[in-house]
Amino acid sequence: METDADQDRDDERGPLRRCIVTRDRAAPETMLRFVLSPDRIVTPDLSARLPGRGIWLSARRDVLETARTRGAFARAARGQVVVPPDLDKILEAGLVRRMLETVGLARRAGQVTYGFAKVREWITGGRAGLIIQAEDGSPDERTRLLSGARDLPIAVVPTAAGLGAAFGRDHVVHAAMSCGELARRVRVDNERYAGLSGRAVPGSADRSTELG
Repeated sequence: METDADQDRDDERGPLRRCIVTRDRAAPETMLRFVLSPDRIVTPDLSARLPGRGIWLSARRDVLETARTRGAFARAARGQVVVPPDLDKILEAGLVRRMLETVGLARRAGQVTYGFAKVREWITGGRAGLIIQAEDGSPDERTRLLSGARDLPIAVVPTAAGLGAAFGRDHVVHAAMSCGELARRVRVDNERYAGLSGRAVPGSADRSTELG
């Protein structure tokens, strides 16, 4: 009889991955992959490139907590493992770092702008494919910026200081990226970040859930 571990091993070779908690299947880039270090420490692999058989979770806070507290990692690994107590924080920080690194790539490629006035120009001119906002910026200003931008997806990063660093600035609250692969990467990582952190993406659901 095929066990859950056997199914997970088969899924590692297919187009979808199976969550060890919910047993749901989804595209790898929307999920969280973990591998075991030589000391059997559960190690996040957000880019899904580390060697070894992956352990996959849906990118949700409740799923991670269930896996952490109810032995799901050990069952999937068929043995004792060490789960870092701050695994949620490690994942959140890693996803934010990935988003900001991608923004930096977009800056060098000329695919992103920042600042209220320039972002509004990209929105009204139809050039913006993704809006990025700092969570600690003014809520009223964020709302004002998005006036008339109903169909644009939004990604949220925790701080204006972090977003600013991607542009070599001290403080950036608003940015806009043009459509393309880099914007898609930010959106996917932001979805995973929102699911883990419990943060609601501002605006309507269609802004935050579409990945195409």
